[in-house]
Amino acid sequence: MAGRQPGRTVRDLGRELKRSADPCYRKTIQTFFKEPIRVYGVRTPDFRRISRDYWQKVKHLSREEVLELCEELLAVRNGEERGVAFDWAYRLRDQYRMADFSRFQRWLEQYVGNWAACDTLSTGVLAEMLLRFPPLLPRMKKWARSKNRWLRRAAAVVFIIPNRHDRFVDDAFETADALLEDPDDMVQKGYGWMLKEIANHDQRRVFDYVMKNRHRMPRTALRYAIEKMPPALKRRAMSRP
Repeated sequence: MAGRQPGRTVRDLGRELKRSADPCYRKTIQTFFKEPIRVYGVRTPDFRRISRDYWQKVKHLSREEVLELCEELLAVRNGEERGVAFDWAYRLRDQYRMADFSRFQRWLEQYVGNWAACDTLSTGVLAEMLLRFPPLLPRMKKWARSKNRWLRRAAAVVFIIPNRHDRFVDDAFETADALLEDPDDMVQKGYGWMLKEIANHDQRRVFDYVMKNRHRMPRTALRYAIEKMPPALKRRAMSRP
């Protein structure tokens, strides 16, 4: 990284994020999470602008230099810096290598501590890795057996973008099987969301799956899966088996 000051970039970015913080919004954000979170309270339009503006300052750097900057941002362990790191890593998607998976999985294990961070990484960087490198599929499906709740949630959420393109749908259902009776509501909501997305283009298959498994499926997951279905199908799915 000769000729630049990565620490300064991170510090300058942090200062601008703090200047853009809204204390009232910060309090509002906390209400969406059960666990305490660390955020400045930067509203989404301002966050996107700042991340984009600073990307213009670093996009000339090598792929590895940008990823190292992302690591520095993650080390701050604050929500906005983490969001910038995930954004910049996704912007590098045309340069991904299969070997990057180990790095991104480590981010999932070490820097994700709430549903929003999990979903941002899973539907962005990790979903892109799956689309570009299908041999990674077995490694991602193993997350469903992890003790880490966010890896288990990611095991489902990572399929959402590929499923919209009708890819890996059978694998998504297999993952739902693996997570079917998971006791964690964050995981239940994750795989329920995944099924809801599949239902957008294959409602019958999801409905049949729910009807087959509703005696074992937690109500939280079931409600998410059928959220967009017609009222008559919802009533049938929600009725006690």
